[in-house]
Amino acid sequence: MSGFKVKFRGVRGSFPVADKNFLKFGGNTSCVEVNAGGHIIILDAGTGIVGVGDDLMQDYIASAVRAEERKPIYSTILVSHIHQDHLLGLTFFKPIHLKSAKLNIFGPKSQNSTLESDLSELIFGKTFPIELGNIACNLDIKGICDSQAILIKPDRAPELVNLEYVKQEEDDVLITFYKSYVHPQDGVMIYKISYKGKTLVYATDKECYFGGDKKFIKFAKNCDLLIHDAQYTTEDYLSLYSSKQGFGHSTYDMAIEVMKQAKAKSLVFFHYDPSYDDNKLERIKEYYTSGNKNVHMAYEGLEFDLL
Repeated sequence: MSGFKVKFRGVRGSFPVADKNFLKFGGNTSCVEVNAGGHIIILDAGTGIVGVGDDLMQDYIASAVRAEERKPIYSTILVSHIHQDHLLGLTFFKPIHLKSAKLNIFGPKSQNSTLESDLSELIFGKTFPIELGNIACNLDIKGICDSQAILIKPDRAPELVNLEYVKQEEDDVLITFYKSYVHPQDGVMIYKISYKGKTLVYATDKECYFGGDKKFIKFAKNCDLLIHDAQYTTEDYLSLYSSKQGFGHSTYDMAIEVMKQAKAKSLVFFHYDPSYDDNKLERIKEYYTSGNKNVHMAYEGLEFDLL
């Protein structure tokens, strides 16, 4: 396979919502499924990842009648940060309970603990019936830092490499990243996936600076698809009664400004405030996307093919 496909599985921030007024855009929290050259790469493990797991299990069962003859599930999860809305679906991702599945999880290290210990404490054990060490799948968890990159070669597992010396060949998938410290607590990892000359940048929970975050703009320069946090309208962000400045999230105007400065070919607004129902998001959509075919509102099921 040589496609570079992107599918939105969860587009909501903070917490999931289940209500008749939230059906059009969806109520699941952050998760974007990427298929690059046959490699399944999952951006964040919010409640949207549950549907990804269901589909992977269906394909696994359909691949052969006998379990031992079925095609194993291989997937890579990139965690932006360890806030609960980005991890809520991981324990219910069915492939982690399958012995033949191979799952690689990458995410930022915290100052005083490992990514593995953070996941163990936050979503397994005390808050789930199974300890992290007792799940069935073949699991590899690695903390990452800015000087590294993830290289995925055809028919090989993802490899963590030194960014300075990495060489991407034609059929390789290259994932680069850097940690932004604008989001409260311990920052957030921004990811870029490159394949066949096309690039996807995933920037959730990213608050922008006045005049634009120059380091981020350089990182996202000329990308083909920019998925950018847009949790608040400018009115809500600057509210005199409940200002959202410093919460670690951007406005739609901030995302537009990044698109312009980075010269991104397409922009997708992402990580909506859970109070924004379909009517409000439709009004936002009309204002920002009318007459601009390269600006999109994320919704569950939205798909792009970058090749």
